[in-house]
Amino acid sequence: MFLIDTSRNGQPVYDPIVNQSLDNYLINDLKLPGHGLIMYINAPSVIVGVNQNVFAEVNVPYLRENDIELVRRSSGGGAVYHDMGNLIFENIVVGDPDDGSKWGDYSSFAMPVLDALHELGATDAELRGRSDLVVNNHKFTGMTMVKAGDAYAAGGTLMFDMDIAAASEALHPVEDRINGKWVKSNRSDIENIKSHLAPKYQQLDSEGFKEQLLLKLFHVDQLSDIETYHLTDNDWKVIDARLAEKYRTADWNYGENPGFNRYRFKQFAAGNLTLNLMVTDQTITKVAVYGDLLDAKLAHKLETQLTDAPLTSADLTAKLNKRWLRKLLSDDELSDLVAEILIDKQ
Repeated sequence: MFLIDTSRNGQPVYDPIVNQSLDNYLINDLKLPGHGLIMYINAPSVIVGVNQNVFAEVNVPYLRENDIELVRRSSGGGAVYHDMGNLIFENIVVGDPDDGSKWGDYSSFAMPVLDALHELGATDAELRGRSDLVVNNHKFTGMTMVKAGDAYAAGGTLMFDMDIAAASEALHPVEDRINGKWVKSNRSDIENIKSHLAPKYQQLDSEGFKEQLLLKLFHVDQLSDIETYHLTDNDWKVIDARLAEKYRTADWNYGENPGFNRYRFKQFAAGNLTLNLMVTDQTITKVAVYGDLLDAKLAHKLETQLTDAPLTSADLTAKLNKRWLRKLLSDDELSDLVAEILIDKQ
């Protein structure tokens, strides 16, 4: 594994739109062979998944009032809040040395981070489910992946000293407040890792924590001992062009559920499921599935099942009444999912 230094002119980059675009450049354009790692910190921002409806997930007025950037990433997953108390890490894998066996396997990328955190004193940090890192059963990291040909990015956000109150405000849309769905107690579901570190590491700021984490991940005594690729002026020229063409545009970041006209989210006992649907003439013509209920293979399977399905209770029930899905959902939960899809709302 080697480090990819994302600083520019010797200075760290905190612009979230720039940082969130880097993985796309690294797996689509630069494509350094092997296993690279980037690690950065974002200024206050909300990062939404590629298929998410911003206005169904985010308190947009709060973001605008508090100068919080809204950024859409290219991978799936849910909306997350970033600030200077967060640390983002991404594994950049090109020409997978394990013949693709790590794609979709979050534990392969979670365990080195957990081992490093254990060395830093957070011995109770662990992996829960497929892609969440937790401490005291409270989530401090969620992970996502995005693939391009023989390359992919796999990473997540470490809540080191994040403003949890601001995150709760930013991630609850105004509609939820009006309808009484916003529950402040949800704040307890997440927790910063800082207080779980050994005392000498609790005094660090985010940059100091980043340095210590890198030292543990690479098993070295100083950063200069890490094999490092430094982004060049030519790299930044291409990145800047991509930003102007796409990633810094309002159409990309705020576009309402691009390519879909129905958005559905359901929380089940085994995990959450989000469906983005294009419904034309009472038929589902396009589907994107994500959430932690299904792995990538099963998510694709569900997309295939629902594509071209008539929008009727009988047809949807038949499409969803599959053994592999019934292993995850009860009869009542399957019925609830059918009912949710049928509701005539955006």
